[in-house]
Amino acid sequence: MTLDSPEATRSALAGERYLADEGLSTAVYLALALEQPLLLEGEAGVGKTEVAKALAAAAGAPLVRLQCHEGIDLHHALYDWDYQRQLLHLRAGGEEQLYSERFLLRRPLLEALLSPERVVLLIDEIDRADDEFEAFLLELLSDFQVTIPELGTVRAVQRPTVVLTSNRTRELHDALKRRCLYHWIDYPDRAREAEIVRARLPGVPDEIAARVCDAVARLRGEELYKLPGVGETIAWAQALLALDGGELEQTLGVALKVREDIEAVRERKVLEGV
Repeated sequence: MTLDSPEATRSALAGERYLADEGLSTAVYLALALEQPLLLEGEAGVGKTEVAKALAAAAGAPLVRLQCHEGIDLHHALYDWDYQRQLLHLRAGGEEQLYSERFLLRRPLLEALLSPERVVLLIDEIDRADDEFEAFLLELLSDFQVTIPELGTVRAVQRPTVVLTSNRTRELHDALKRRCLYHWIDYPDRAREAEIVRARLPGVPDEIAARVCDAVARLRGEELYKLPGVGETIAWAQALLALDGGELEQTLGVALKVREDIEAVRERKVLEGV
């Protein structure tokens, strides 16, 4: 997974149709070179998750993804025991220790630690997890080892490349941030977003890419419940391609997912003239 410069990293990501700017490509390169976790923050839909996917593809490495959610605990994230197999083993009169690797169910974090090859570990939307889970990650990100009471300390076979994402629905603790490199991803400007659309949709007419990106720029300038992300921009361009053009207002449901937002945009005539 050696990329010898930010420029090489940027080129490798572009090869996977992810157009990173200089700041992001530098942050990804340093995460690889220094073997430090990379924390990516930004609004939903700016492409944080796609960074990890593109990096794994560019490096030819497996991607292991942990999707965080409210109430996530070690049994979702690290390990669990196969109680059904343990019970069958007991009924069969087995004498093997019940709490052994044979009966261990590997969840994403343990899978990343025990993988014989280096993986890209994506810890997605860490801000949705609670403080207790965030505190648990400190041991993992500090020493790349975890403690399983029944088995003891488990150390990484190969230190994974870790990417954490946050939509900043809450502030993360300083202790977690100190263990990571940090980069904020913002919405791209119109010209760059048009480049992204053309990269993701080869052959898309320039007129459609320009119209969609102009429209999205206007929407992001409005007070809406949920602003469209880059993924919605690409999907909107796909919709216009499928319709062989068409009116933007008739396809607003591709870009906006809240009824009140759609009604407000139509009422204010935000897309008039686009």
